[in-house]
Parts: sequence; C-alpha cells; structure tokens
Amino acid sequence: MTLSEPSFVEPDTSEAPDAVLHRVFGFSSFRGQQKEVIEAVMNGEDVLVIMPTGGGKSLCYQVPALCRPGMGIVISPLIALMDDQVAALRQLGVNAAALHSELDPDRLEKTRNDLRDGRVDILYISPERLVSPGTARWLARHPVSVLAIDEAHCVSAWGHEFRPEYRALADLPSIFPDVPRIALTATADSRTQDDVLLALGMPHARRLTSSFHRPNLFLAALPKGSETKQVQDALAPHREDAAIVYCGSRNRTERMAKSLRERGFNALPFHAGLSPQEKHATLLRFRSGEPMVIVATVAFGMGIDRPDVRCVVHLDMPASPEAYYQQIGRAGRDGEPADTLLLYGGEDMARARYWLEQSSAPDSEKRVMQARLESMIALTETVGCRTQALLACFGEALPGACGHCDNCRSPAETFDGTQAAQKVLSAIYRTGQRFGAVHLTTVLRGKLTEAIERHAHQHLTVFGVGKEHSEQWWRGVIRQLIARGAIRMSGEHGTLGLDVDVARPILRGEETLRLRADPLKSPSLPSRSPSSAGLVDALDSDERARFEALRRWRRDEAREQEIPPYVIFHDAVLSEIARENPDTVEELSLIRGVGASKLKRYGDAVIAALEGE
Repeated sequence: MTLSEPSFVEPDTSEAPDAVLHRVFGFSSFRGQQKEVIEAVMNGEDVLVIMPTGGGKSLCYQVPALCRPGMGIVISPLIALMDDQVAALRQLGVNAAALHSELDPDRLEKTRNDLRDGRVDILYISPERLVSPGTARWLARHPVSVLAIDEAHCVSAWGHEFRPEYRALADLPSIFPDVPRIALTATADSRTQDDVLLALGMPHARRLTSSFHRPNLFLAALPKGSETKQVQDALAPHREDAAIVYCGSRNRTERMAKSLRERGFNALPFHAGLSPQEKHATLLRFRSGEPMVIVATVAFGMGIDRPDVRCVVHLDMPASPEAYYQQIGRAGRDGEPADTLLLYGGEDMARARYWLEQSSAPDSEKRVMQARLESMIALTETVGCRTQALLACFGEALPGACGHCDNCRSPAETFDGTQAAQKVLSAIYRTGQRFGAVHLTTVLRGKLTEAIERHAHQHLTVFGVGKEHSEQWWRGVIRQLIARGAIRMSGEHGTLGLDVDVARPILRGEETLRLRADPLKSPSLPSRSPSSAGLVDALDSDERARFEALRRWRRDEAREQEIPPYVIFHDAVLSEIARENPDTVEELSLIRGVGASKLKRYGDAVIAALEGE
C-alpha cells in the first residue's frame, strides 16, 4: 500500500453535532431525518433507522460517534463496505479502523495496538468477529460511544439477506451497558422491522423512517423477449458508466458477461462460485472508478458503495419488493439520474410459485414469502405508476404519479382480453394440462408440427382459434394469466395447468379481463430524467473542462493511494468546485463537502488542477 497516513484530528467530545458536521464532513446542514436521528442517539436512545440508499445513513452514527465520549463500533456484514468506509473516514481525518478476516498481519497488529492505546475513533467490525469468544468483552474494556448495526435487515428471518450470526447481537446490552444502539437499513417492511427489534432486544427503540421515494431512479419493466438484446439496449447509453446486471444463477452470469464482452462491453461476472482472488480482483476494478458492467448474482450486493452506478438491470425477477428495492438502490447513490430495468416472464412467476410450494419452510413463513412474491408479480404487471406500486409495498402512499417510470412516460395500452383468456384456458384444459407455453401457443396459432401431430392436437376445437395473433402476443396473454393466478406450474419442467377456482369464472364469462398490450419493441430507457439534468449536463463548456481536469487529478491521486476515487471527492463536489472555480484555498473551504482534513490535504492540489486546466 502506498496510502499516505492522514493527519488525524482528535475528536472533541465537547463539540456539537452541527460543528462536527461542518468541521469534519464539510456540510453546513443535515439532510432529511439525520438531525432527529442524531439527537436521539446523543440522548442515549436506541433507534431503528429506515433510510433509502443515498439518504445519508452513515452520518447518523458517524457524527454521534465523534461527539460522544469513547469509540464508535459499527457492525457491518461485508468487508468491501468496511474498507470503503474506513478509507473515506481516514480521508476526513478520522482515525477509523476495521477488524475482519482479510487484514494482513501488519495491519491487524497496528489496529490492535491502536485499539489498546485508545487511538481509534470509529471501529468497523464484522458480526462474526464481534461475537467470537472474548472479542466483544475485550473491546468493552474501552469507552464506547455508540453501537451501530448496519444492514440491520440481515438480523430478520423475514429479511431477504438473513445472516444467522446477527442474532447473537442481542447480547450487546449486557456487554456494553448504557451504550445507545442504532440499527440501520435501506428497506424493511413493518414485519421485518418488528423482527429486527425483537431479535436485537430493542423493544423500546424509536423508529424513524424516511420516504422510500428515489426520484432520481427511472423504473421500467419489460416482458422477456430477446434477453441479450434487451440487456444490450438498456446498457447502450451507459457504455462509459458503471452498471450492474443481476442474474438468478451463476451460469447465467457467466453466459451474459461473455455475450456482453463479445458486443464490446467491459463486462465481468461475479458470483459465489468464483475464487476469493477472482472476486477481489473484480471488486478492485469496480471500486477504481473504471467504466464497467458487473454481471452478478445477489452475491454482489450489500456494501457496494460506488456512488456513480448509472444502470441496474434484473435479468430475473427478485423474490420480493424488498430485494428488488435493495438491489436497484445500488444505482444513483450520488443522487444523479440512473436507469433500472426489470425483465420478467410467465415461466419465472410460475416456477417461483412452484418452488415455494415445494419449500420445507414452516407454513407461517411460506405465507409471508407467498405474499411478497405476489406483490412482486403485481409490481411487474401494473399498468399504473410503477413507483406508486413499489412504495405501496412499504406502506407509503405517493400522492401523485411519479413521472419517472415507464408507465408514466408511456402509459400502457390495455384491451378486453376476456375471449383471449378463455381460448388459452380452454387450450390448457383440452390438451390435458401437460404442456408448456411454447406448445400451447402452437396449438392456438394452428401450426402443424411433429409434436402437434404426435398428440393429435390438430383435431382439437381450439386448434388455430388464435392464428391472427403472433406467438409473442399469446405468450403475453399466458404470462398475465399466470400473474393473475389462473394458470400455475404443475411440474418441474414448465408444464402449465389451471387453478380451477381462479380460471372457472373466466371460462364461464363471469369475469371480464383487461389485459396489458405488450409493446412491439422495447422502449429505450432515458439516460436522463427530464426533471433533473446530470452533473456534467448542467455545466457550461468552461466549467466542464475544469470538471474533467479535476477528475483527472482525482484519478491519479486515487491510484497513488490505492483507494477508490470517490472517497477523495464525489463527482457532486468536483462539479461544484468546477462551477465556483475558487482562486484560493480559503474560497475552496466554502464549498459543501470540503472539510478541514481534505482542505489541508488537497487544497493546494485542487487549486493547481484548476489553474493548470
């Protein structure tokens, strides 16, 4: 490592949170509910914080940790997240450290010595390390200011990324008496919140929930067609950006990454089957600020701290709105516009229901999982505002249409699909409920194939009753009937059957169906929301030249220190510097996000970069 050690600033426990915010972080005021959360922690209260990605959760525990006497302890589930947070704090002059399994012996020894001598302001530690024999009690010998449990949904068995070792954190009050605890997550419905507080032994914690609305994210969902082309089209505006493509299996990540590379994208796979060395190398490239596409399973998830991810694509439907929201939340963490696309199919829905039915989970847990899956399916097929539908899953009502989803931009067309649905359901019934969607559409379109002749299906009354429509059109009808629950998967191999209770009123004409007309071609995703221009778009030509000069300086500085560029300054700070064009270090100090440590460390270099542009 060539990282030069910053000059650390001893925390002044007499300082107020506002003063620490300005001196250390370079901000003049708190955002949203940050101030309320920090005041509660400063008063010694336990708090559960639900705040969306990019909402500033970290400040909610970092500021109290620097204001209250003692060392702050942050329990974090991923090493990449810990390392990024430590690097960012050290840039701010905060003596932060981490304890995890991948520390080299020299760094581990230095961290232990610093802890022993009381030289650590904020310690990041994995739950496994904290609950290992003796660790917590050894740390408790020193004054502790606050205990923060990050990604707190991991403690809940109802959560989408359950980590059993988090359950042991309920013992923390007995080890660290009278130390306030703050549990934080970007997403948790009311059931998960209840379970988090129960599991952590925080029954009297104050709950503070921010809005889940992310106005900078464009939400879109499309039925699956040519998946590779759909993914390629979504990524096309972002060739010079960072993007993530989520897949449901390791094999699909490998295939899609290879396919994207063949089409000129800088794409790499990431999944749990890779060696630690391969995963580490990929993470280093991603964190370096390099434009690239990570094609990943959910193994590439929590702790992804890169702020400038401009696109997230789901190649397979997540199991719940919570998982979906958590994953799209990795886009646009800097508050700038970002695109999201969810691809879904009827087979995915039917298969998810089938495997849930086969699950050995307790009935009570299966009912919860079923409700979340049905909410996710409804979200894909909604013809109304997609953001409103997503927020409703978290109990939040958006008063009007969002204006930044596909259905708001291009309202979905619907048609009376009652007769089409009857034809599909009749075809399933008359073919014995033993075939998949491909065979059924062949029957409906009247195509004489070897399989049709072998089963004598050309003699059925439903043969050819839908020849006026394309295979894609009929697949859309089948998918929507699956979403409504009229069609279900009755085996492991895509065989579709009827749910009699749901299908009967449709077949009898007792229920009228409005179905969505799938677009003939995939609409292109906007790279910018009309309500908010991007950072670079908002700069004039001179400002843009200064911005690029600052980015080049930051890139070189980050390489020298072997740290991610964004821990030096975010793009938002660089754009503000480019716009204000300060002539002196004193003028630079007035810009939001430039704290005392960074001013001392980089002030002269920033002014030189501006002058040399």
